[in-house]
Amino acid sequence: QVRMVESGGGSVQPGGSLRLSCAASGYTDSSSCMGWFRQAPGKGREGVAVVARDGRTSYADSVKGRFTISQDTVSNTIYLQIDRLQPEDTGMYYCAAEAPVAGTLVTDLYKYWGQGTQVTVSS
Repeated sequence: QVRMVESGGGSVQPGGSLRLSCAASGYTDSSSCMGWFRQAPGKGREGVAVVARDGRTSYADSVKGRFTISQDTVSNTIYLQIDRLQPEDTGMYYCAAEAPVAGTLVTDLYKYWGQGTQVTVSS
């Protein structure tokens, strides 16, 4: 059984930073990618950043330059470093794994999901 657990969310002021972690267990597909998605209040879930097993990354245009995704393939853990946080970054952040298209940010294509970790940015 695949289990994905996010951590690292919290409340920060604009301009601050957070580092999110997602540990996947029971996940044995070494060829697929993992990624981060977010859902702002009242909005749909959107792709933020994904990383393939070979290290290639994809980012949503809205977060390029501020978000950095990385991975530890040994422990099946991915990270999301978020810098210069803005109020519009507020939302629930989810990690996901296994999509049929490498590097895709399309939410519906991912098979496994965590429960999410809340990020709130306000002054």
